[in-house]
Amino acid sequence: MAKKWLEVSVGGLVVVGVAALLALALQVSGSHLGSSASQYQVSALFDNAAGLSPRARVTLSGVTIGEVTAVSIDQQTLMAKVDMAIDSQVDYLSLDTSASILTAGLLGEKYIGLSIGADEETLNDGAIIEDTQSALVIEELVGQVLLNLGGG
Repeated sequence: MAKKWLEVSVGGLVVVGVAALLALALQVSGSHLGSSASQYQVSALFDNAAGLSPRARVTLSGVTIGEVTAVSIDQQTLMAKVDMAIDSQVDYLSLDTSASILTAGLLGEKYIGLSIGADEETLNDGAIIEDTQSALVIEELVGQVLLNLGGG
């Protein structure tokens, strides 16, 4: 009888451990099971979206307020078009909001950082953010430094 109770206890601990690992994996990846929060869509056009991928976070003052849903080429401007889903509770982004592609750490993941402007009107579903700053590409910077060092 004691052996059976021990087996059931060990099995229960294994199930709890697997559930904890799943929860940790979802937390680290930024995923969630079933989203009940409503969102609205905005887009931004960048000259260079190097390293930015869908599901990257969108932040305002360092607080995550949404995520990137798609990165594609805008066929009219031939620029990188980044589509974002913003939490509907964040309904105060002004029309002159600016978007920058930032890097977490020196070689970390890319994400979008938003900065609110001073316009009275706010972004609505389907709006396009026009003031953007593209990704900083480390390889291009290193190439420029080597070129400057070699030429001088």
